[in-house]
Amino acid sequence: MRIDPVAVVFDFLKAQKELTDSVTGDLVGREPGQTTVYIEHAGGFRVVRACMDRADIAYQVYAQDRQEAAELAYTVRELLLEVLPGQQVDDALVLDVTDGISPRYFPDSTSREHTYQGEVTLFITEA
Repeated sequence: MRIDPVAVVFDFLKAQKELTDSVTGDLVGREPGQTTVYIEHAGGFRVVRACMDRADIAYQVYAQDRQEAAELAYTVRELLLEVLPGQQVDDALVLDVTDGISPRYFPDSTSREHTYQGEVTLFITEA
């Protein structure tokens, strides 16, 4: 199986109307102060004789306003945990999503932006 789990989460979140302008797979070209949901792969492994992949996906939300960052982080978490399971995204079938780390506050000392970071675990297979 050769499914990029970041692409699965990116495509899913980008399709959500409340997030479409904020989701990114990298921080290239991002300006400080620009509300951003950054998705990255945090690890994982092959499961059950190559029938499924487990992927840990970290998400970071940056915003100038702390309340906006918190609300967006919890929206991302809710969508990933409550809407994504059972969905087909491109060639991937998302079997389940579990909470790894709930969104927690990590202000960025360089940009002075408010940042919330969380992590989920995806279980995916080929559709």
